[in-house]
Amino acid sequence: MSAVSVAGLTRRFGTFVAVDDVSFEIERGEVFGLLGANGAGKTTIIRMLCCIYRPSAGHAVVLGVDTREAPELIRTRVGYMSQRFSLYEDLTVEENLRFYASVYGHADGASIDRTCEQVGLGAEHRGTRADALPTGIRQRAALAAAIAHEPQLLFLDEPTSGVDPRSRRVFWKLIKTLAQRGTTVLVTTHAMGEAEGCDRIGMMAAGKMVAVGSPPELIAQTGMSVVSVEVNPWQQGFERIRRRWPGAALYGRRIHVPTAEPQQLTSSLRALLGDLEVGDVAVQRPTLEDAFVWHIGRATGLG
Repeated sequence: MSAVSVAGLTRRFGTFVAVDDVSFEIERGEVFGLLGANGAGKTTIIRMLCCIYRPSAGHAVVLGVDTREAPELIRTRVGYMSQRFSLYEDLTVEENLRFYASVYGHADGASIDRTCEQVGLGAEHRGTRADALPTGIRQRAALAAAIAHEPQLLFLDEPTSGVDPRSRRVFWKLIKTLAQRGTTVLVTTHAMGEAEGCDRIGMMAAGKMVAVGSPPELIAQTGMSVVSVEVNPWQQGFERIRRRWPGAALYGRRIHVPTAEPQQLTSSLRALLGDLEVGDVAVQRPTLEDAFVWHIGRATGLG
């Protein structure tokens, strides 16, 4: 049985449709990512699965339980780490963990010790007030609070927002370790590097699920190559290319143009940019970011 099964899930706020007829499944022990820009509907989906919001239409089954029938039961089995820092800042880490665990009847010392060991919180961190923790440690402490009651399913909403690269890598190792131990993880992100660490991804735009698959599957679904070109001045070159190939995207000062016919496109680019200074032109395999741009463009008609 899947950990999460969603069919036709929709959420409206007045006339605004935040989530529009979304369907997907998450297997047990899987790290599943919701990838999309801010406002794509990712957080709203998590809040419906956590039973914070009721769906306007469709339904979701979480750990075998329909969210409409037994929301309180679901809440005891899941952990949720929101975008905002969710600990009480005037309490120590230890006090926070004991409070969160006690809500679910897991406040014994052994379970707190086990949780701290899992996320790498030492004694020096456990006795520190939450508002005095470095950002990376704060995120680990928030994760510890979310898993203190040993949930079967963990929701992480933009968990590494504002975290430095080293702390982000440490945090993602923790996510992978939790999944290897049997915890199912649903994580939202708009960062491609993080999405690549997921087993499968749901790409979202404007409340809709655009594509679902593993990173290699999503790349393969495009059936394309990418022509990468350097041109100077790059602003003028990018403007010309975008007018002719709207699916082109800028990566630093390199311009990526998706195509099924790379050799023909290479010749066309050189002709189009002939009066500018054209540098390296290379054909390469698309990245996940290229695939994201392609899938979103195809779904929205902007590709």
